[in-house]
Order: sequence, then structure tokens, then C-alpha cells
Amino acid sequence: MSETMATQSILIVEDSEDDYEATLRAFKKVNLRNPIHWCASGQEALDYLKHEGKYRSQETAKPGLILLDLNMPGLDGRKTLEMIKANDMLKRIPVIILTTSSDERDVQACYQLGANTYVQKPVSFDGLIEAIKRLKEYWFEIALLPKNSLSENIA
Repeated sequence: MSETMATQSILIVEDSEDDYEATLRAFKKVNLRNPIHWCASGQEALDYLKHEGKYRSQETAKPGLILLDLNMPGLDGRKTLEMIKANDMLKRIPVIILTTSSDERDVQACYQLGANTYVQKPVSFDGLIEAIKRLKEYWFEIALLPKNSLSENIA
């Protein structure tokens, strides 16, 4: 893992605390030790990314990667993705859709909106560990990403 990517934070946008906790446990199992920030809604994620709302006075580092659930109340993941990719300051952050939906319309729409990867959440914890392991291998060990999406605002 590159040293820069090892220090990058990961933003998890997930309304289910149980799914968030399972994802954290899977990160630990595959030895992914990047700092994690959790937002429980699309609106909270946008506030975090743009330093608005309750994050207005906080210095938050731009994450190196966003894991985004689609099916959330209020501002759902589709609209959140659209707003991230429409923002010049945020659009280079890789967004991985991690959701229960395998609907082809969701897959197509997310890629059209600029998602970098679409992963259906596995049903079992072992399946989640395997999915996170593969995400880690690709995004943190294989892929080369533009420096400006990874190195801006590192705390």
C-alpha cells in the first residue's frame, strides 16, 4: 500500500449503524487501518465534504475514498453521488457504491452519474470481508489515483 493512500481517510455514508459497524469489523479483518469517518445520511456527507452545517467550524480532511449506500432516507445515495460528482472540489474523490441493490437500473444510473465502482453488499459477514479485501487490494494496492484527489487537506 502506498504511504499516501495508507493515511487517507475513508468516508462511509451509511444510514444503518449495524452495516457501518460490520464494515468497520471487515476493515479490521483485512488490516485496513485508514482513518474512518461515518455519515449517516447523504446530507450529512455533503455537509462534511463541504464544511457546512455542523462541520462548518471543523477542519475535516477530504477523504481519499467514499463508500456510499444508495438506499437512505432523505437525500439518498443517488442524489448524493450526483451532487458530489457535480462539485469541482469533490468530483475527483473516488466513490464506491456499496449497497444491497442489484437492480440493473441502479447500476447503470450510478455509473452514468460518475460512480467509480458498484458493489452489491454481500449477505454474510464472510462475504463482506471478501468484498472489502478485494476493494482494499484494488483501491489501495493496485490503482493509481490523481494526487490532487488524495493529498489535498491531509491533516
